[in-house]
Amino acid sequence: MNPVLFPRTKEMLLSMVKAYPEARFMAGGTDLLVALRQKQKALPPLIGLERMAGMGDILKEGEEISIGAACTLREVASHPLTRQHLPLLCQGAASVGGPALRNMATLGGNLCTASPAGDTLPALFLLDARLDLLSETGLRTLSMEAFITGPGRTALLPGELLHRIRISIPQNTPIQHFEKVGNRNAMAIAVASLAALIRMEQGLVTEARLAWGSVGPKVIRSSEAEAALMGKPLREESLKEAAFHAQKAVQPISDIRASADYRKTVSASLLQRLILYRDSDDKGEQS
Repeated sequence: MNPVLFPRTKEMLLSMVKAYPEARFMAGGTDLLVALRQKQKALPPLIGLERMAGMGDILKEGEEISIGAACTLREVASHPLTRQHLPLLCQGAASVGGPALRNMATLGGNLCTASPAGDTLPALFLLDARLDLLSETGLRTLSMEAFITGPGRTALLPGELLHRIRISIPQNTPIQHFEKVGNRNAMAIAVASLAALIRMEQGLVTEARLAWGSVGPKVIRSSEAEAALMGKPLREESLKEAAFHAQKAVQPISDIRASADYRKTVSASLLQRLILYRDSDDKGEQS
């Protein structure tokens, strides 16, 4: 039977990786253990990250929020620092599964699974999260765009793990909104999701950042949809124009949860729901 190892320091971790190069990293295990059981093969050596120093905390470092990859989604959704500075990420984390799952599943796991339907990914793309990757050669940092290379695929090298997620604190409190549509009211995998960061001054949009999940191989952005909102109030006309561009940008597939056409329609509808913020002033609001 292969071992399950629990390093407490970086040095212990690297020595375990060297001794068991075929080992898999695990924190919550909510995706990994299910996948391994479905293959009906003997479990490989597992390196649990829950006890490792520096991987389970959330810190404010200057103008950044730094999140350990082994932080649970419950901690991400409820921590005072993320609630104050990163409500968009909190909303995404709070929408994953149910309470029992969020008590185990981790932010790092949600990233490394790299599912197009991952609820935290649109927020992390919009927030320009930077990912610190640890290996015996040291640390390297990647953007979200560089880290996720496709459905279920990342740029992680053999023996490398996601160590921390770093996010610059958004300035001037923009509107931070996340919403998803699934096939049931709770614990649903997204058919489509939308994350939005919007700043308004004197009733006009001065910054618009939009990202859709579950409608393409990776998170989808649309510069055309964003441009359609700039310099205008959040009204039906501008949102309808942006929604037109959104439907052209998304690249959904048909699967057991929804057809591609339905996903396109939902992507546009989620964007049009931003009319809820039509009366926001330059102080901004958060969903």
